[in-house]
Amino acid sequence: MTQTPEAPPPPPARDRQFVQSLERGLSVIRALSAPEPQTLSDVARTTGLTRAASRRFLLTLQQLGYVHLSGTRFALTPQVLELGYAYLSSLTLPEVAEPHLERLVEEIHESSSVSVLDGTDVVYVARVSTRRIMRVAISVGTRFPAYATSMGRVLLAGLEPARLDAVLARSELVALTPETIHEEGELRAELERVRAQGWALVDQELEAGLRSVAAPIHDRDGRVVAAINVSTQAARTDVEDVHAALLPPLLAAAQAIERDLAAAR
Repeated sequence: MTQTPEAPPPPPARDRQFVQSLERGLSVIRALSAPEPQTLSDVARTTGLTRAASRRFLLTLQQLGYVHLSGTRFALTPQVLELGYAYLSSLTLPEVAEPHLERLVEEIHESSSVSVLDGTDVVYVARVSTRRIMRVAISVGTRFPAYATSMGRVLLAGLEPARLDAVLARSELVALTPETIHEEGELRAELERVRAQGWALVDQELEAGLRSVAAPIHDRDGRVVAAINVSTQAARTDVEDVHAALLPPLLAAAQAIERDLAAAR
């Protein structure tokens, strides 16, 4: 005797407070996040809604100012950014920076960190690592002397002259390795170079075998408020590779963090 196949289980019941029309409206917004403007058919196909329902949601979003219609194609307007502004405005620097660090590390396969200046030291406030490359384990809260680190140099280069003088006066400039710049005049010349080019490279000055490149992170008023770096082993990555392969994505990550920080303030 042939058995009747069992009916598929019913979909899980949704909370009675669930507003399905809101879910559908949000699905239309997500559908319009595609790189190119979408037709009504595109939106219906992506969302699984009927053409009639898709049209109603699109026209409602257009009247609210979130969608622009050009010919037969729909696109999001900048007003949609307001939907995420409240979330961004509550984020701290580490929270803003971390997803950008994760994307950067995934791209270049090297560790990356963000730090701020505290007295004469840099303090790590965010970090994503791929492997341990230093004798000293680095984590959030780790401190290093600013003068001997790439992040410290972009932070020092961003200071007003009077404050820079005060920080250097309190700094104990010692040679941590044979490569460390520890004469004040030479250090000041290096900071001028960093200020002009917009990034700093420290080659085995903090620890033998360690190369690091850093870029400043500015606030919306143009002040340097933090620094982002990429660290690598000198035996694996030469200086030319740092310039060609690590510096461009590092600078792009710094700019992305700056954009999110501007939205978060």
